[in-house]
Amino acid sequence: MSATTVLTARALLLDMDGTLVNSDAVVERIWRRWAKRHGLDGDEVMKVVHGRQGHASMALLLPHRTAEQNHADNADMLAQETADLDGVVPVPGAREFLAALRGLPHALVTSADVGLSTARMAVAGLALPEVRVTAESVGAGKPDPEGFLKGAAELGVAPEDCVVLEDSGAGIAAGHAAGMRVLGIGPRAGVHGPDALALDLTQVRVETGPGGLIRLTVTETRA
Repeated sequence: MSATTVLTARALLLDMDGTLVNSDAVVERIWRRWAKRHGLDGDEVMKVVHGRQGHASMALLLPHRTAEQNHADNADMLAQETADLDGVVPVPGAREFLAALRGLPHALVTSADVGLSTARMAVAGLALPEVRVTAESVGAGKPDPEGFLKGAAELGVAPEDCVVLEDSGAGIAAGHAAGMRVLGIGPRAGVHGPDALALDLTQVRVETGPGGLIRLTVTETRA
């Protein structure tokens, strides 16, 4: 059985981890080690970290720590994540999806920094969009809408004319807070109320309409 949803937009704003790149293996390794060092339950930690900047996750998980400690710890974590690329692969359909966006307004909006996003996209064999909003670009990370609003502004497109592609609760919340529609990608996304859902990017077809309107046809195959 399948269900089809059509979303139209003037621009697309793309998350990276979980949306274009599957980095779950690395995230699990590094964050579970961090959890063990701090006496935290690894399963509970993994419920928090997806979609957020590392220091923001730490602030939620260890609220007694100072921001300075969290930022210092986050810098070390980013270095570990950038060096550990074992198991980082493209989400199915990501290469074809990005190829279909050539010449169309789109931006990468990620909680990763420049180094990490560049390394993961490269090892996954994915081309970096020309417009990128990374951790260094914003004062507040997801679920704050700042990154998506900045991406829309850099593309010169009104927020209500953008569609966000996201996999995490924090990212979906950020997209909705920005006044944008959200296409959820992957199994994590479905429980967070996206406007449409695809299990991966093979279920998303990109077409262009009059005046450069982007049309996304999402065909979700269900058991």
